[in-house]
Amino acid sequence: MKYPRTILHVDMDAFFASVEQRDFPELKGKPVVVGGAADQRGVVSAASYEARKFGIHSAMPLREAHRRCPHAVFQRGRMHAYSQVSRQIFEIFETFTPLVQGLSVDEAFLDVTGALHLWEGDPVRIGEALRAEIKSKCDLTASVGIAPNKFLAKLASDMDKPDGLTLVPFDPEEIVRFLAPLPVERLWGVGKKSAERLKKKGIHTVAHLQTMGKEKLTEWLGESSGPHLYALAMGRDERPVSDREPEKSISAEHTYSENQAEPEVWHQTMVKLTEKVGRRLRKTEYWATCIQIKIRSHTFQTYTRQRHLALATRRDLDILEVATELLETFRPEWPVRLLGVGVTGLQLDPQEKIQQLDLFAEPEEVKSTRLDETVDKIREKYGNLALKRGHWSSPEH
Repeated sequence: MKYPRTILHVDMDAFFASVEQRDFPELKGKPVVVGGAADQRGVVSAASYEARKFGIHSAMPLREAHRRCPHAVFQRGRMHAYSQVSRQIFEIFETFTPLVQGLSVDEAFLDVTGALHLWEGDPVRIGEALRAEIKSKCDLTASVGIAPNKFLAKLASDMDKPDGLTLVPFDPEEIVRFLAPLPVERLWGVGKKSAERLKKKGIHTVAHLQTMGKEKLTEWLGESSGPHLYALAMGRDERPVSDREPEKSISAEHTYSENQAEPEVWHQTMVKLTEKVGRRLRKTEYWATCIQIKIRSHTFQTYTRQRHLALATRRDLDILEVATELLETFRPEWPVRLLGVGVTGLQLDPQEKIQQLDLFAEPEEVKSTRLDETVDKIREKYGNLALKRGHWSSPEH
């Protein structure tokens, strides 16, 4: 018997904070914020559900989190502990299906189509068994969304958190009805600002997008965003679950034929390196959450600097701005032998805690994103020398 394509999205519940509460029982039931001390300038990595009741969320400044909940317990992250638990969880995933696409340490897509015959064709039984296995072996809870595609599965996993399971209809007409009453913010790429703009046009729910139609949305949002948003409103997503080994970083370097002491030359090199990195990010469909630079001196000493981002990006200008600021802060006082730009913390899909750029949140950002994509296509067709970015000055100039 042939079963329909069935995708699970498994998302651990407040993962970092839950691991802290598991390992330190005295924290159970208390608002826990992972990220650092309350007086630090960093951001929240994770918040327990008790802390979320106070409006605390990932990427929020730690000081703001403390202002909202002074009695919260602020914990420094223990990445070694989270990584160890993550390996256990992914080992459990692979006992259900070999088609596992990790999005981060605490969530993944699983294509269980080929395993349905082992469960009498019932995907809910798979979801329940998987959650029970995680609870038994890791003493943690996970929420699972079950659907015919990745977008719907990810949407569903967030509908009954924590420790929930949601099954999306598989019939196309039922999917449309399932999505219709949802607010437009539930669609991937529609953030707070873009939702406000949609509402000014009288579009408050997915049903409004469905009735507006593809042609109208394309006319309004453009050839890329319009069809994409309409497809999501109709519940369509053809992306496969990819079990390829995720890339850990993307980088580009340039070694000068002669040691270079001119800052202007350094900046122009940064422009070229950034374009290479940004193009590869977009081609591989990754988003970056950390930007790095490498500087090698004329004496062959190598220095690196990096900055973590509150919001994930794959825009050239975002990468360039941060890379340039890092270089200007370092301020080499000697000739440079090599410069490099790289990105790490790669995500295949922006998450709730690593927010993506809204489809049309800010006109400048949207224009920049579309420009990057257009330049990519032109260079792919006519070569890298077909277009060249004009002179760029640092934000201080």
